[in-house]
Amino acid sequence: MTKLTLLAALLLGAQSGAAQDLTYPLVDTMQDRCFDLMGDVINCPAAGHALYGQDAQDIRTPADYTDNGDSTVTDNVTGLLWQKTPTSDRLQYADALAACETLDLGGRTDWRMPSIKELYSLADFRGELLRPEEGEPRPYLGTEAFDFAYPDGPMIFAGQYWSSTLHVKGPVINGRNQGAFGFNFADGHIKSYGTGLDFYTGAPSATSGLPTGDGKAPGNFLRCVAGDAGVYGVNEFTDNGDGTVTDTATGLMWQQSDDGTRREWADAMAYCEALDLGGHGDWHLPDSKALQSIVDYDRTSIPAIDPIFGTTQDSETLDFWTSTTFGDIKSHANVIVFGRALSKSGDQTEYTDWHGAGAQRSSIKTLTGQALTEEDTCSINACDIDRPDNLVRCVR
Repeated sequence: MTKLTLLAALLLGAQSGAAQDLTYPLVDTMQDRCFDLMGDVINCPAAGHALYGQDAQDIRTPADYTDNGDSTVTDNVTGLLWQKTPTSDRLQYADALAACETLDLGGRTDWRMPSIKELYSLADFRGELLRPEEGEPRPYLGTEAFDFAYPDGPMIFAGQYWSSTLHVKGPVINGRNQGAFGFNFADGHIKSYGTGLDFYTGAPSATSGLPTGDGKAPGNFLRCVAGDAGVYGVNEFTDNGDGTVTDTATGLMWQQSDDGTRREWADAMAYCEALDLGGHGDWHLPDSKALQSIVDYDRTSIPAIDPIFGTTQDSETLDFWTSTTFGDIKSHANVIVFGRALSKSGDQTEYTDWHGAGAQRSSIKTLTGQALTEEDTCSINACDIDRPDNLVRCVR
């Protein structure tokens, strides 16, 4: 049975299914195609074959939204209520917080800025930011339910939206710059962005983030959420005493510690498919939403994960593979960064933890048959660390 067929079946039972009994039900990434190492679309491999275990073969509750006809959208999986139409202008972080707190929409006034885990629940990884000659881009968002517009001009990729989740492990760049995480619905990344505030005092800082001509951080777009704060996105871990950890909030069981081996993407999937741990043999490489669900954004030290888990590497090499192919560059797959998310920008000569522990970026699936240079990993204004061998933490 294909993922699309299973997703259709799940839709019929989503409201009465087990997902509705969870406090942190994960919405499917909606990625519905399989890819080879170069990024070409392929028939999804059968079990036991190379590249089996991709996101498109990892089934969970599909996205299910209701347009309420009053400029609000209900997420029937998470129970959250969303603003249908986001802000048309970028806002500074403090202004964005205030905009949600004063919003009166759909007969409700309990609106707030979403946490990064709430915001990421909306991510749709069928998105792709195509070049003009390749066709129309598709945002990383279900536009059947939500309004979305790409920024005008050459910065079409700059579709960042604020979350309320601060980067608590240190300044965004060097100095005193406070950051908050956001998701880019144009290019499919979680990164930390300058709030325009001082990391240590919370006071306005003209040097925070990436300054614009007026000395302020450029700001991000905003989509507010309503619903019980501090419920969705909260894990409940249990150490099973057999090398596994259960999260009763999401219903997932995790490999407690990585094995310290760095692998290319295909080998990462094969490792999880072959894993026998805790009396279970049905392990697989997690998709982006599953792996991001165990990031601990409140921890003030690295790694950004509950100490019930074990990590074997140092703070600069804690990028973990997901089974999700990156839509913009399909020779890459998404990674979740539990350590320093190193990048450099402008005239920087050294890599800095610019994007923050808890970022979601991408890494090249393999170097076999490819010549990778630093320029290949650079966008208009930034270069990210891009390595083909990352760590693995399996899930079932």
